[in-house]
Amino acid sequence: MFIGIDHGTTAMRFAGDSGEFKLSREAAKEFVIADLGRICPLNKIEGVAVCYSMGDNFSRITRVGKVRDRGLVSREGAGKHVGGGTRVFDEVAASGIPAIAIPGLHRGSPTDPRFKAYSHQASPEKIGIAYEVSRDLGSDVIVSDISSNTVTLLVSGGRLVGAFDACIFAPGTLHGALDVDAIRKIDSGECTANEAFQHAGVNFSLPDEERLRTIALFAAMECAAMRLLNTGARIALAGSLAPVVAPEVGSLLGSNIAVYDEWCASRGLAKIARDIFSGRREILGLDVDL
Repeated sequence: MFIGIDHGTTAMRFAGDSGEFKLSREAAKEFVIADLGRICPLNKIEGVAVCYSMGDNFSRITRVGKVRDRGLVSREGAGKHVGGGTRVFDEVAASGIPAIAIPGLHRGSPTDPRFKAYSHQASPEKIGIAYEVSRDLGSDVIVSDISSNTVTLLVSGGRLVGAFDACIFAPGTLHGALDVDAIRKIDSGECTANEAFQHAGVNFSLPDEERLRTIALFAAMECAAMRLLNTGARIALAGSLAPVVAPEVGSLLGSNIAVYDEWCASRGLAKIARDIFSGRREILGLDVDL
């Protein structure tokens, strides 16, 4: 049995072939490795793929024991720091169960160098999403993960080409890019940049009736932008809002849209663990270091 662990914005999700469960980030502060027994007996676990925050100080899928500082350049940055993800990562690392850490996409990653205009492209769990979707739809896919924030990735020829991170383009419900008003508030000392990022989603900027339509529009725009690099790529949405906004996104793009739910990342991560511990040494163009 192989298990994937998704470090999401609001929850930690755990998936394997025989089951899945999730914990809020707050509840995950009490996680113990025995909790994985909710999926299968611990002695049946052959490998785990785990994510942690941005995953920006390494670029290869790496055995957990080789990763420095849980894979981070710094704990400072865009996002909410709770402690649940730290607890889960450390419990897995100390458990003795074979485990790999998944990197994020950043300037050290083997993506199209033009995406490196920005320091960060996507957090590690998005690799799980891309793997799950590409195994279903083929080697040329665009996938937008839509929930608290929106992140869109492109896979061409079975390799990750690049991604739009949450703080660059499309908003989610909570997070988004920093506009002129946000920059002014930061400069005046009203808030930090991270606080501004966490209040840049449509829940804070638009009336209820416009929020989902706006998320759909910007997600469709990100997908359309990725089409510049692969006109034949199939399009998928993942995340908690995917089923809700898919009809509007499909209408805007004039395309059929495949829809995945909030478990897409953890399921994909479980498949990455299975394939790597079965001998594979490359995932979507990312090398493996065991």
